[in-house]
Amino acid sequence: MSAPLTGIRVVDFTRVLAGPLCAQTLLELGAEVIKVEPPGGDLSRRAFPREAEISGYYAQQNAGKRNVSIDLNAPGAREIALRLCDRADVIVESFRPGTLPSFGLDYDTVSARNPRVVYASISGYGQHGAWRSRSAYAPTIQAETGITAITMDQFGAPGGRPRTDSLSHADVYTGLHAAVAVLAALDHRDRTGEGQYIDVAMAAVMLSVNERLHVDLSGQDLGAEAPILGASDCPFFVGPEGATFVSPMSLVGSMSFPFYLAAMRRADLADDPRFRTPEARREHLDELHAIVQEWIWTFDDMASLDVQFDEAKIATGQLRTVDEFADSQWVRQWTAIRSVPDRNGGRITVPGPPWHFSAAGEPGSPERVPARQGEHNEGVLRELGFDEGEIGSLRRRGALVEPGRSLVESGRSDDNGRERANDPGRAHTEERSPDKANRHTVPRTRRSANSHETSSERS
Repeated sequence: MSAPLTGIRVVDFTRVLAGPLCAQTLLELGAEVIKVEPPGGDLSRRAFPREAEISGYYAQQNAGKRNVSIDLNAPGAREIALRLCDRADVIVESFRPGTLPSFGLDYDTVSARNPRVVYASISGYGQHGAWRSRSAYAPTIQAETGITAITMDQFGAPGGRPRTDSLSHADVYTGLHAAVAVLAALDHRDRTGEGQYIDVAMAAVMLSVNERLHVDLSGQDLGAEAPILGASDCPFFVGPEGATFVSPMSLVGSMSFPFYLAAMRRADLADDPRFRTPEARREHLDELHAIVQEWIWTFDDMASLDVQFDEAKIATGQLRTVDEFADSQWVRQWTAIRSVPDRNGGRITVPGPPWHFSAAGEPGSPERVPARQGEHNEGVLRELGFDEGEIGSLRRRGALVEPGRSLVESGRSDDNGRERANDPGRAHTEERSPDKANRHTVPRTRRSANSHETSSERS
């Protein structure tokens, strides 16, 4: 029994969220993923809560990936990266556009050596155009693309202070859309033998997942009428047993109001002057809500209420915390949550895969272990054909970052044995370059494509 992507090898040059989530999705589908980490480590390793160098954030996006940590500024490191790419079916990267070409690891160079490779680049605004070099994080992309304005319009700004969403929708959706694109490209390769390049822009993703974009761009003023099906006007009620629940059906909208009349057997309310139009229902919303609420309390329990709601095609969802939902019977039956080792004697709770494949065995297996930085350096390099002497030479040159010798230490030695600061500015993978201090220094010039060395760095 095997998962759908068994036999596919992914090289993951990403960090933080969008790119790692894309690669993690492919891993959950059965692919082998090798994460390539910079000397400073994935920024998410420093998130809280954490045990030693394994944070919950890092574990959730990276558990199960093998880990190679290299310094692309060190002699020989580029050859490691090229050999990884030579054997890859898929490459995922989230550098600032233009960074990888400076190391000779761009799609054109890699595909000349590996024509079947599927190469996905994730960035804020894509690889071309005036905005290509702009830094981008989920909150900035959500602000630029109108999502934050929609949220503020819906919920307001307490105390007059603008607020953005607490979840990184732009990163998560972009990671998933990148995974979808990779799967499509792999299917195309199976049919034609050709790999290809995929350019994924977070800003474009957020437009594509905005199901009400057509409303926002229509120029129409619908007044009190609910423009679409969705969560914009969902009422909350208290159930017969005291639990709060939400209904997806607006009490105001002309499409949804009749559903409540059917559930309550109250067709007479359609002729009530207070409720004849959306504008009237909006004006008298508290009264209408009270009528429905009193009807709900005529039931003995939520199960019997749900039967009548279900007959009228109205769904309900109890308001729960994440802890409460995680403790539900459904989560346990589905294996929707699992735990992974924290590498310090404890466990970290993370999501399980959101799908079950009949040919893939038990969901949630095998166990996913979050790797220490550089934990698989030697094993992977041996698979790539490096012998013991070459691996030792790469260590002496500083090309390999070994377990425990990452940003959590105060420094590391250069080729001459002197201690030097392990500056996060040397990190070569970046999730859309947060700032200059976290950018990787790139070579002014390069030697030939077969060189094991990079030339001098610029700050």
